[in-house]
Amino acid sequence: MISGGTSGIGLAIAQRFVTEGAHVFIFGRRQDTLDEAAQVIGANVTAIRADASRLEDLDRVADAVRSTKGRVDVVVSNAGFTEQVPLRDITEEHYDRTFNLMAKGPLFLVQKMLPMMGRGGSIILVSSAMHYMGLANHSTYAATKAAVRSYVRTWAAEFKDSGIRANLLSPGPVDTPIMDAQATTPEEAAALRKMYATYTPMLRLGRPEELANAALFLASDESSFMTGSDMVVDGGVSNV
Repeated sequence: MISGGTSGIGLAIAQRFVTEGAHVFIFGRRQDTLDEAAQVIGANVTAIRADASRLEDLDRVADAVRSTKGRVDVVVSNAGFTEQVPLRDITEEHYDRTFNLMAKGPLFLVQKMLPMMGRGGSIILVSSAMHYMGLANHSTYAATKAAVRSYVRTWAAEFKDSGIRANLLSPGPVDTPIMDAQATTPEEAAALRKMYATYTPMLRLGRPEELANAALFLASDESSFMTGSDMVVDGGVSNV
């Protein structure tokens, strides 16, 4: 199960999992992007129109998994967005939109998938290296990423007798449509990409496929002794 599986990191994870033999469920808010993603992924995909911040939609997602497969082995909570707002300009609407999608959404997605998970199950919350950093104008975004870091620590303790693992995946700057969403023109988007690449010790943006490789590791038995951990795949940006 992959939330936000229609583009960027989520889509790359879905593609990689299918290549490895999985059947993936993806969901997102827009039918057109769902249709496009399902076409790109090809076989073994079920696309569901749903909003990760709405509990009634998550219930429908859970019902679809239950009626189609009856179980889920891996949950990837990836849905998110970046909206840079200085503290003085933060509104209640911005705060609620950010926390509903990226803090409330992951918790209730996992809650609703949990009854269908068994021993060997893997929960992966996609966070951001930003929860280690202090970057201006990201008060709410970074706070939600710190929240999901706390979730996996708590769940590692809570699930210790269940055989289910919970880990975090923290990307740095990755070349995805989120970059374009932060700009108003193609020129601004290009400048933003250049700025992030220059800021990153590896002097480039990450590729969605690189995060998909990390997610596959966390989903598989190759990471069987990891839980409550944070896998940081950020080109060194949070360390230098």
